[in-house]
Parts: sequence; C-alpha cells; structure tokens
Amino acid sequence: MFRVATLNVNGIRSALTKGLQPWIRRTDPDVLCLQEVKAHEADIPEAMRAPDALHAHFHCAQKKGYSGTALYAKKKPRRIACGFGVPEFDDEGRYLEAEFASVTVVSAYFPSGSAGPHRQASKDRFLAAFMPHLAQLRARCAADGREVIVCGDVNIAHKEIDLKNWRSNQKNSGFLPHERAWMTDLVDSHGWVDVFRRLDPRPEQYTWWSNRGASWDKNVGWRIDYQIATPGIAAKAKAASIYLNKRFSDHAPLVIDYAGRL
Repeated sequence: MFRVATLNVNGIRSALTKGLQPWIRRTDPDVLCLQEVKAHEADIPEAMRAPDALHAHFHCAQKKGYSGTALYAKKKPRRIACGFGVPEFDDEGRYLEAEFASVTVVSAYFPSGSAGPHRQASKDRFLAAFMPHLAQLRARCAADGREVIVCGDVNIAHKEIDLKNWRSNQKNSGFLPHERAWMTDLVDSHGWVDVFRRLDPRPEQYTWWSNRGASWDKNVGWRIDYQIATPGIAAKAKAASIYLNKRFSDHAPLVIDYAGRL
C-alpha cells in the first residue's frame, strides 16, 4: 500500500505557519504533491526543503512569489522532470514529474482564468497543450510498464456535483462549458480516471472555498483538486479523503491510498 497526497498550499511559507508540517508527519504520505508554492527554492524554509528525510524536489516560477510546484517522496525517484516542454507554463513552474519503478507521479498546477480574459486565454492554451502531453506521457510510461497519477489543482469543477452553486457559475472560469468538456474528454475519450469520484460519489465534497461570504463555514465550495490516474492504478485505489480538520490554505488536502508499491 502507498499513500499519495496533494494540496495547493497557496504559499508554502504561509502553510507552514498554519501547521502543515505536523499534518504531513501524521498523514505520512509516500508521495506529497504541492502546488502554488509561491517561493524560489532558496526562500523555502529549511523545514520544507529537506523535511524528515523525504526527497524534496521543486519547480519554481521565474517570477518571485508566484505559482510553483513541489513533490516530496519517501523513495528517491528514478527521474525528475521539471516542465512539460511549453515555455509559457514551464516558466511559471506548473509541472513536476517524478518517475518511480511502477508509477510516475505528477504535481501539476493548472492556470486560473478568474483574473480576466487574458488569464482565461492562458488557461485555454494550457489545456490545449496539456492533453497531448498526457497522451505522450501515458504512452511512454505504458511502454515501460508504469502507471501514471497526475495530482494537483486543475482549477476546473467537472460536474454539477462538484460545486455548490453550479447554476450561478456557468459563465465563470472553472465551470465554463469548454473547460468541463475538456475534463469529460479526458475521462470518457482518453480513459483517464478521476480517482476520488471512483471511490466517493457523494455530493458536497469540496477542496476549495472562496475567502468571501463565509464560504468555508457554509461549505459553499468547489472540488477542483484531483488525482487523475491511468486505469490500472486507479483500480487499485482503496480509500480517499479530503482533510478538513485544520486549514493550511484556501484549499484542502486530498489523500488517496493505493494497493501495491511505487
């Protein structure tokens, strides 16, 4: 059995002050994927640069205090890749890939389009580039006998069940028809699996809440953080949970246990 956890920390330094490190120790993930680190590696506190003998890897944005991904693992990855070959997004530190013996794990941070049309256009370019990359990654891993788990903040709520106020958000980034169609295409046409939904069909299971309007207290949320996997490893998922007891960020951690070994 191995455990994979993912969390958008909305600033790793901020999350540390809110108890992130004790949670990591208690949760004891074999792989931990973080997004929106918002720090260059030299600015990351020592506690998270080499925590508890975990192997730590970072893909930081060129711009200070912006975006960035991290991946921590008990087992040393056989290979690390920073970026997926598209300079616009690689410069923003949005992709970190770790290859293990039987599974490749990715920490990915999809752009948000909520800041305006220019950011939505960037998000749409990301989606257009990322789908063929995922196909190539899956083919390459399959040739080596490896499965794939893509973790991260996708910034899309796929279905009506995945956000509280879906009717009023149909024209808002994160729930636009073409974004949802992209997710449907990923799952239905390309055969990737939304692992959480495979295990938990309940409504009102969210991973992000706006800081406005007491959204957290009222559970007016969105499920935009995922573990999306190839069918072989998705079938081995045994338990999934969203951690809600303590807040490290405006997102909540998603934790999934898989049978087998990395």
